[in-house]
Amino acid sequence: QVHVVESGGGLVQPGGSLRLSCTASGSISKINTMGWYRQAPGEQRELVAQVTSGGKITYADSVKGRFTISRDNAKSTMYLQMNNLKPEDTAVYYCNASITVVALVYATYDFWGQGTQVTVSS
Repeated sequence: QVHVVESGGGLVQPGGSLRLSCTASGSISKINTMGWYRQAPGEQRELVAQVTSGGKITYADSVKGRFTISRDNAKSTMYLQMNNLKPEDTAVYYCNASITVVALVYATYDFWGQGTQVTVSS
């Protein structure tokens, strides 16, 4: 059994900052790529940023220069530091992790967190 849990969302004024965390736990052999996605009302879920197990990072153009993704492999945790937040960043943010699980036959699956709401409003 593997669980992925996000935390750190909330309400912030434009120009403010928030830090999201995502922690994976359970029967984990290896955590591969981890990423943050977001979904605004009436919109499709979109990739915000992702980081591979080797440290390669990708950002959506809309967040470059404002958001920073990082991961602590020892803690099985990924972070998203969000600065200079804008109203258009308002969305539910989801953590995604590609995890190789410990089982009779090792296999890799995508796991999603439950989502955390980020609201940017004055």
